[in-house]
Amino acid sequence: MSSKKKTSGTKSESASALVPKLRFPEFRNGPDWRVKKLNELLFETKTRNRSLELGPADVLSVSGEHGCVNQIEYMGRSYAGVTVKDYHVVEHGDLVYTKSPLKKNPFGIIKENKGKRGIVSTLYAVYRPFLDCSATYLDHFFSRDYNLNAYLQPIVKKGAKNDMKVNNADVLKGNICVPALPEQQKIASCLSSLDNLISSQARKVELLKKYKKGLLQQLFPREGETEPRLRFPEFRGTGAWENLALGERADILTGFPFDGVDISQDKNGVRLLRGINIAEGRIRHNADIDRYYTGSTIGLEKFRLRTNDLVIGMDGSKVGKNSALISESESESLLVQRVARLRAKPNALIRFIFHRIHAPTFHAYVDRVNTSSGIPHISAKQIQEYRISFPAEAEQKRIADLLGFIDDGVAAHERKLETLKTHKKGLMQGLFPVAEGVV
Repeated sequence: MSSKKKTSGTKSESASALVPKLRFPEFRNGPDWRVKKLNELLFETKTRNRSLELGPADVLSVSGEHGCVNQIEYMGRSYAGVTVKDYHVVEHGDLVYTKSPLKKNPFGIIKENKGKRGIVSTLYAVYRPFLDCSATYLDHFFSRDYNLNAYLQPIVKKGAKNDMKVNNADVLKGNICVPALPEQQKIASCLSSLDNLISSQARKVELLKKYKKGLLQQLFPREGETEPRLRFPEFRGTGAWENLALGERADILTGFPFDGVDISQDKNGVRLLRGINIAEGRIRHNADIDRYYTGSTIGLEKFRLRTNDLVIGMDGSKVGKNSALISESESESLLVQRVARLRAKPNALIRFIFHRIHAPTFHAYVDRVNTSSGIPHISAKQIQEYRISFPAEAEQKRIADLLGFIDDGVAAHERKLETLKTHKKGLMQGLFPVAEGVV
């Protein structure tokens, strides 16, 4: 695909010189960045699919996370209209603006088509870079929510139905800070390399999760069976597992209904463990959700949590899925209503129970027994009645150790993924200069 030379538009020579906080060594003594109109960098391409060279299988959508994607490959089907004759043709390297609002991007998003050519409906606008502009640079620039929203907000008018009121040509009339093409390409290459690292790390996380999911199906007996398909050598031939109601192997307690007047954000109180603190497989804390009890604790000792207690959120959209083990740092917290605490009885290992609860089979059970038409909820009785097959305690420990090892690996890779994302976020803040009234 080729770009054309500009036939109109001049450089904004009167604009103030700008320099980013971070700059590659070879450009530190180079020309300053300039403020330009976006229409000095891009032009609208209005090529239609009149010849029907491209069909429904070539229809693209724009995703905030994944950019321009083929509908069939990404969503499993094409959402093309009756005819695609009037659809816009999108070449590799074109930029596409979708006027559909997203939570983080209420004025729409702008993404580069990094894949093969395709078509988009007339609801999209398609732009192509001039020869002195890198589409990938602009893709990275607009991938930062602040840059995108600050650029589009003054241009886009929202209608009564939250639809976008903006002409395709007007989208290009805003100001943007840009360096010369070689520096654009260097920045784009750097950020693309980092994106590749992030994608690779995300794949590692997903592969480990997929591996664990498959392992869970093999390590535990299937419905109607008394032994798992996969067993450690030392336990083969040791007999069937015992199928029991969870309440037979774990003591279950629901939290206390604390009076709201005694609940505050004062850290001098006793930390409360609420449903909002429980995520999938972990306990989370931050200033927005943490609450403390400042009243008398007399008579509340049974609601104090211990290390390795298992807690389950009993209501909300992720009812049954939000479960976690209490660490030493969370012990002594007080259990709040609508949270269940499980504590293992003799011959049961709480880490084994955790892996049986934090699994698709329990999630399916919760979906089946939850009949509430309002907020999804599971009762303590329903948790007690959930049936689990238990082997001897030694085999429980062996299984829990293996799954815990995998969980630790997932957590380590997730931390590395977050570190890479944080690094990229900081890098982008330094690589793009900020000028008042300009992004």
